[in-house]
Amino acid sequence: MTLHIDDLPRAIREIKQKLRHELPDYKAVFEQLEGDMKRQIDAIRSEMDRGENPVPQINADDIVNNRVSEQQKALIRQRGCCTVKEVFPESQARAWNEEVGNYLERNNFVEKLKNAAEDNYFGNLAASKPQIYGIYWSKPQVEARQHARMKAVQVFLNNLWETESNGKQHFDPDRVVSYADRTRRRPPRSNSLGLSPHVDGGSVERWLDENFRHVYRHVFSGEWQNYNPFAAEGRTEVREFPSPAVCSMFRTFQGWTALSPQRKHGGTLTLLPVANAMAYILLRALQDDVPEESLCEAKPGRALSINEQWHPLLLTGISSIPDMEAGDTVFWHCDVIHAVENEHLGEFDSNVMYIAAAPWCEKNAAYLERQWPAFVEGKSPPDFAADDFEVDFSGRATPADLTDAGREQLGGK
Repeated sequence: MTLHIDDLPRAIREIKQKLRHELPDYKAVFEQLEGDMKRQIDAIRSEMDRGENPVPQINADDIVNNRVSEQQKALIRQRGCCTVKEVFPESQARAWNEEVGNYLERNNFVEKLKNAAEDNYFGNLAASKPQIYGIYWSKPQVEARQHARMKAVQVFLNNLWETESNGKQHFDPDRVVSYADRTRRRPPRSNSLGLSPHVDGGSVERWLDENFRHVYRHVFSGEWQNYNPFAAEGRTEVREFPSPAVCSMFRTFQGWTALSPQRKHGGTLTLLPVANAMAYILLRALQDDVPEESLCEAKPGRALSINEQWHPLLLTGISSIPDMEAGDTVFWHCDVIHAVENEHLGEFDSNVMYIAAAPWCEKNAAYLERQWPAFVEGKSPPDFAADDFEVDFSGRATPADLTDAGREQLGGK
């Protein structure tokens, strides 16, 4: 499902007029919402001042053995993110890290990268593109995606959502699917390789697509207190503008799996741990100081930028993730603001694999139909620039490397 609009400035003007007409007290409503954002961010900053990390932390063993408390789950829903310790043994993750490096070197990846298709997805962000490697089918990536402990974590995360409403199940939280994504390998003492704060999974669509507006119906009706970021209704029906590197799958959470230690100031991830911050972003664009043809600089086919001009309050709550060791993971809700530090001041590589949580639903099943042939042929998955680096790579994963679970999660024939 994709979205097509011929005259974008006109469409933006018209939707803003419509939304303001339907919410005539949009200024007062936004002021209330801004007060809630300030309260949440003040709490986050107080925790940081006490030396605490506002990102919830749990252990994978507690997930596997069903020992995560309702209080812990509630905090994850409030903050929209968590780190999960020891999803994989540290020795396993370190071995994968070395194997990925060997895979890249053995197949002369750096030379091939010089001829890569240009990806402008992050073109409107202040910081430049990070060192993301467009490989998807190395054996470590495939092994990690299909691992039983990763599946247990993904099922846990999916079940934090309200998956049913009005007698309809919107997705199956217990059946996970694999969204093949890239790796990130960042050497120490590197700078200008970060990503400024943004949200993936849709930019101008969030206002323009009627299905997105249904997801955010409580926000646009002024009843933002009733907006639940974890309500699944409408999420699997949203439509995106077609663009390389715009995710067309529904991910409950985006995720990083650490292949090396992740440290503050070590070129790692930062988050705004506020699950309902999207409500602020949506209503901010309706305010009178924003130009009529602008949605606070949101651009189609790009990441949704969170910037100093329009969202200074939100930027004050950005927090570094807790320290992670190889084998730990961090996950954040698909609407949560995140960034990557501009400078890597650490002494060792900061390497991760992108592995999200995605459940079975019709939207995702349709994507698997297109992703499976890419896996078999070693091509780039449908959402990504068609570099197809791995078609002739030696040591690439093949269907023979899949477990039964891995084959099912990839939609294998």
